[in-house]
Amino acid sequence: MDITFLGTGTSQGIPIIGSDHPVCLSNDPRDKRLRVSILVEWDNFTYVVDCGPDFRQQMLANNVSKIDGILFTHEHNDHIIGLDDVRPFYFKQGDISVYAHQRVIKALKKRFDYVFETVNKYPGAPSLDVKEINDNPFKIGNLEVIPVNVLHHKLQVYGFRFGDFAYITDAKTIAEEEIAKLKGVKVLTVNALRKEPHLSHFNLEEALAFIKKVNPEKAYLTHVSHLLGFHKDVEKELPTNVFLAYDNLKITI
Repeated sequence: MDITFLGTGTSQGIPIIGSDHPVCLSNDPRDKRLRVSILVEWDNFTYVVDCGPDFRQQMLANNVSKIDGILFTHEHNDHIIGLDDVRPFYFKQGDISVYAHQRVIKALKKRFDYVFETVNKYPGAPSLDVKEINDNPFKIGNLEVIPVNVLHHKLQVYGFRFGDFAYITDAKTIAEEEIAKLKGVKVLTVNALRKEPHLSHFNLEEALAFIKKVNPEKAYLTHVSHLLGFHKDVEKELPTNVFLAYDNLKITI
């Protein structure tokens, strides 16, 4: 299984528009972060987790020519608002499969009402094959996916376990029974917004404590803001099995 980090930034991305923060002015390409998303590939299957405002750019940067579906973690703009850019895939492949909680589906129908229109639908709009998911495992391709519930302040968000790999973003708290779903995972990705505490995201200290609890062989940090610091400096502070993810990083599991 190959995992590509399409984006590793927070909701504003890095650099932030108009910011003169030193990280936003960095020339290190690892400090330039699009909105969070990953590409998951195995056998002949290709799936994306989340579809934010940088989706088109991410697909072009990684030469993605087809996707088998999109899994949504939750309905915040930085995770769904690029949905219209599935059109080139739709024109080639037909209806695009999307997997989401019923609450997220409701939000998609509100923000992309023209996609779900059934009468006099605009001919250039994409069509979706919507698959409602809940806490039960489900299959994509030939792989079972285990949803993992986390809380983003008070909002329910899904993380996903794909075999030996788990991806969790926008988490602040995770119940013990959900952590149990991650037992034995080899590679874990989790959000680490900054060093200071935050209302709805793990900070670095909380992310590292969570990683220690899950005890994977390796862990990667994502959904990073400029306030975490320069990539080269943060990497030096991390445990030997924890890495700061960056855009277009590809790992094999």
